[in-house]
Amino acid sequence: MAAFPERLILFDIDCTLVDAHGAGGRAILQAIAEVYGLRGEVGDYSFHGRTDPEIVLDLVRMWGGDGRGAEDGAAAGGGSAAGAAADGLLGRCLARYVELLEGEVARGRVEVLPGVKELVTALAADRRALVGLLTGNVAEGARIKLGPTGLWPLFRVGAFGSDSAVRGDLPPLAVARAEALSGRRFRGKEVVVVGDTPADIECGRPLGVKAVAVATGRHSPEELAAHGPDHVFADFSDWQAAYAAMLA
Repeated sequence: MAAFPERLILFDIDCTLVDAHGAGGRAILQAIAEVYGLRGEVGDYSFHGRTDPEIVLDLVRMWGGDGRGAEDGAAAGGGSAAGAAADGLLGRCLARYVELLEGEVARGRVEVLPGVKELVTALAADRRALVGLLTGNVAEGARIKLGPTGLWPLFRVGAFGSDSAVRGDLPPLAVARAEALSGRRFRGKEVVVVGDTPADIECGRPLGVKAVAVATGRHSPEELAAHGPDHVFADFSDWQAAYAAMLA
């Protein structure tokens, strides 16, 4: 008899599951202004596919800061979990971001993208699947964005921007947590990473995962296909097809 679950399915959040209509961007820019005292033009810098601490540090440096407070050396230097939770400016900025995001979401609208509620609900009810999150959002930010949708309780495991600023660190961490939770090992295509950016496709490549791309963000199906995912969907309106692909 097969051990269950058979698949670990890890979803990105922004423009994969939901569209928060700029709530995260507004909150992070205001947090940088308040904590670092910096404002500037974003230009063609894209928040998509990046972790929250990476975005903060990139923008701070772009606007003339060094991205660190007295206790933030580790955070500015790379992707440690300690960095994202540091007591210096980065840690303070992310904490303020979460506070501001809660207000933004309360005042605004978080839209669940086509077919997502049906897809995630069906997967969460299927004993063959362990459903989780793989996102650059800090964990509390993920909870805030998904809270209004009713989807948050369906995700049983995850790896977040609060674990590491480096996106590539997150897939092995999510897998390790899923293995600890389920008592079974997940290898290769038993792990499914779902996202809307090339970064979502690339981050799982060292583990040999199945990559499922969805063009509900800023990248077209053709742009995503150029990065070699196993499947590309325009959106999840045909959620049964996506469901079958993820569990195949």
